[in-house]
Amino acid sequence: MATVVSTLFISLDGVAEIDPAWHFPYFDDHMSRAVDDDYAGTDVLLIGRVTYESFAGAWPEREDAGEEDAAFAKRLGNMRKVVATRSDGDLGWRNVERLDGDLAAAVEALKAEDGVDKVLVPGSLSIVRQLLAAGLLDELRLLVHPVAARHGERLFDEGEPIYPLTLLRSEAFPTGVVRLVYTPSELPNQAEYDDVKGQVPGGE
Repeated sequence: MATVVSTLFISLDGVAEIDPAWHFPYFDDHMSRAVDDDYAGTDVLLIGRVTYESFAGAWPEREDAGEEDAAFAKRLGNMRKVVATRSDGDLGWRNVERLDGDLAAAVEALKAEDGVDKVLVPGSLSIVRQLLAAGLLDELRLLVHPVAARHGERLFDEGEPIYPLTLLRSEAFPTGVVRLVYTPSELPNQAEYDDVKGQVPGGE
């Protein structure tokens, strides 16, 4: 059964809609290695329409340009890409296919597909939210930038239920960016205030 992994750049106030003004000043070799680790071993990219249009509008040209980022652009082009879109137009990139039918059912089929060990969801907030709600996301990987973006789409919307998470690992970069890798879990217990008031700090 394949692992489904989300990778997101995010601000301290939860904005995961990238703004170049606060993202690129923090991009360094440490973040590059983290991104490389996120993509390592990926068999399928699962992408929402908006993120896909951003990728397809930039990376093929970067591959053709042959500059420093061409190797990563080629890597993306060679990956199998499954796009959640209602459009029936030409998707305009190689190794790309549309997601058929219900997202949760399609992801369950991908997870069970022979030869697929890792499905990576880059960006694509709507997909991440739906996978969390359906219990189909195995890892949530966040590169938290030390900035309050103050506007833009946030990862978590209003609603029920809450999403308890367990921290699998973390790493702080010299820029102040923190890499956090979570997996969905359960609350550690059912404590209320009366259960913890004995741990409230005492007086001086």
